Amino acid sequence: MKQSIRKAAVLGSGVMGSGIAAHLANVGIPVIMLDIVPRELTDGEKKKGLTLEDRAVRDRLANASKNALLKQNPSPITSKKHLDLIATGNIDDDIERLVDVDWIIEVVVEDLDVKQNVYATVDAFRKKGSIVSSNTSGISVEAMAHGRSQDFQTHFLGTHFFNPPRYLKLLEVIPTKSTDPDVLDFMKRFGEDVLGKGVVEAKDTPNFIANRIGTYGLMVTVQKMLSGGYSIGEVDSVTGPMIGRPKSATFRTLDVVGLDTFAHVANNVREHVSGEEAGVFHIPAFMQQMLDKGWMGAKSGQGFFLKKKEQGESVIYELNPETMAYEERKKLKTNATDRAEQEKGPNRKLKTLVTAKEDRAGDLVWAILKPTLLYSAELTGVIADDIVAIDRAMKWGFGWDIGPFETWDAIGVRESVERMKHEGETVPDWVLKMLENGYESFYQSENGNVYDYNNGDYQKQYVNPKAIHLQRLKHEKGVIKQNAGASLLDLGDGVAGLEFHSQGNAIGLDIIQMVNDALEETDRNYEGLVIGNEGKNFCAGAHLGMMLMAAQDDDFVELDMVIRQFQNMTMNIKYANKPVVTAPFNMTVGGGAEICLPAASIQASSETYMGLVEFGVGLVPGGGGTKELYLKELRHLPEGVHVDRTRVANDVFEKVALANVSTSAEEARENSFLSSHDEISVNPDHLLYDAKQKVLALAKTGYQPPKREKVPVVGDAGYAAMLMGAKSMSFGGYASDHDLKIAEKLAYVLSGGRIREGTLVDEQVILDLEREAFLSLIGEPLTQQRMQHMLLKGKPLRN
Repeated sequence: MKQSIRKAAVLGSGVMGSGIAAHLANVGIPVIMLDIVPRELTDGEKKKGLTLEDRAVRDRLANASKNALLKQNPSPITSKKHLDLIATGNIDDDIERLVDVDWIIEVVVEDLDVKQNVYATVDAFRKKGSIVSSNTSGISVEAMAHGRSQDFQTHFLGTHFFNPPRYLKLLEVIPTKSTDPDVLDFMKRFGEDVLGKGVVEAKDTPNFIANRIGTYGLMVTVQKMLSGGYSIGEVDSVTGPMIGRPKSATFRTLDVVGLDTFAHVANNVREHVSGEEAGVFHIPAFMQQMLDKGWMGAKSGQGFFLKKKEQGESVIYELNPETMAYEERKKLKTNATDRAEQEKGPNRKLKTLVTAKEDRAGDLVWAILKPTLLYSAELTGVIADDIVAIDRAMKWGFGWDIGPFETWDAIGVRESVERMKHEGETVPDWVLKMLENGYESFYQSENGNVYDYNNGDYQKQYVNPKAIHLQRLKHEKGVIKQNAGASLLDLGDGVAGLEFHSQGNAIGLDIIQMVNDALEETDRNYEGLVIGNEGKNFCAGAHLGMMLMAAQDDDFVELDMVIRQFQNMTMNIKYANKPVVTAPFNMTVGGGAEICLPAASIQASSETYMGLVEFGVGLVPGGGGTKELYLKELRHLPEGVHVDRTRVANDVFEKVALANVSTSAEEARENSFLSSHDEISVNPDHLLYDAKQKVLALAKTGYQPPKREKVPVVGDAGYAAMLMGAKSMSFGGYASDHDLKIAEKLAYVLSGGRIREGTLVDEQVILDLEREAFLSLIGEPLTQQRMQHMLLKGKPLRN
């Protein structure tokens, strides 16, 4: 039977259960979320005269969890409308509804007996051929399926999501001995293509891959802190981005995860392993004291760190493990950290620290890295079949920039192994044999392909054709044209690709020039163009620092020229003869949004945070953003109905004045930044591929550029209406005098100037108004203060 998943059920509505249900709804899959029937009434239910037999009471847990999805931050849902796809109920009354679902995910309490009881019930009501999986993080998947029907067992496996399911990429898939290989293959493909996950196949061992190694690494870090006399703050200052780990580093990560959750995971491994390994997972006394005191971290308000308000400022204190008192947070500063901070990339930073002997920071990093690398090597073949699965699990589940074996390559395998042996460590035989046979690294790159060491030789890594890697393309085909800000590539099948690679992908004259060159090259030799990249963010706008410097030097002729060129570029994108598809992801704000808005189509990553944010630095959009957003909103209106342009202009005015940024691509669509014909990619790894397919589809259907359009503006009446709203905020104390000045400029641009309502003006009129407003504002000292503050602090200034 060909497998498909059109409807799902989640059993258990706790944080993980509701999060998984939300993620299923995010990708358009209707889901039934069931929980147990409460045993007692709440005070509120008693006051209402309800009994344990009332359906509102019986469904309370699932209903409360569904409602809580709206209050969580960051939000588990990409759009409020997706909540309609989540139905609720309870296991006692609604178990028969499982007959209609294709996938049942169990997310109940981590107790084998409880899970087996649930599966016995599920087995009696599920339809034959439906997939059943557990989100367990530590219980044996094989044991859970014991005693179930043959069809159940062949369709059963572990699917371990990481919390929060919407944002963390990793999905560990754990088959049993009885799992049908076709079911396993289907779930791996489904996890990647539909759920947008990075899927790793794990073996049925305690805590699988990421939690096993991640917890081990955290525990050896805690032990080194205690034995080496380091403070919690000192450890975190070194074990974050400096070694390719998240900003939350070690102890801030534990505060976010929750000490109780971490202790549960650690204890689970300790109970299933023995000897020295078990000792590593023993919770230290000071952490047990924290558990006893309820100091769980963020969820309880204090943990390894405590935030206090002092004189209007937030001050963070660190816990002293010896005194159990909070003290001023410390930072580890040594010669090695100074040198590492000057290096670029995690590989070079890491090697600088590891090779710094007799340095407190270097000693700390080596002491926590060495056992983690050895542990990863010892478990290769035990928790996963190959090193790639282990590296990917740590990157996708724990946010590491480089996995354990990539880390080993970065610091030098042979040199580090010799050091380990010299220090009396036992290095796994397969690593020693690898070196003896002349293999100097775990990975090799050749002609854009990556090879990993496996069973005595290098094997070429499989690359999903939907995952377009620009660096590999550069190796294979070279670069058509490039400068410091961008490169033009051949994506294959007659599609060109323009990659931004300036610092932060900030837009300067180099990128503007390359966009125009790319459009000309595409017009001559290609079917269409994709504008996308593989940076941290698609684009956070124009080069703010360069504009500020020019303004402070009173170089307004230069600024005027730059703005004109930017506007010409966006118009060239809009009216290009061949289709231009932009592929935004993550931060796509200011000029980044202005590049996307005029494109023939947008293929956005699900996690796209789009908005026109110039107001926050005392400016108005200068590259056509207000014009394009206004036109998009007009196009969204149904045909044949009266168009209230003033309402549309007011809506655009509000979005720009409040610097609204969408929290997802779905919300960007609701905010009119995406049109109905724009599409969303759930898996960010497939974004460039999907954008390329969009170009080909547009070209195949005979794409024609839009005709140059006149803009119906709201004139004096609309200007007055927008200004009235701004002034009411000013009178209410919600806007400063400078905010009001910026708002007046924005209203003037959107109204089309002091003309009659309904007048049709050329697009260039609006562009000229944008440019004039931008130039007048950037000369204001208060605007320059806002720009300076954003560059230094990374957040807006209210002045």
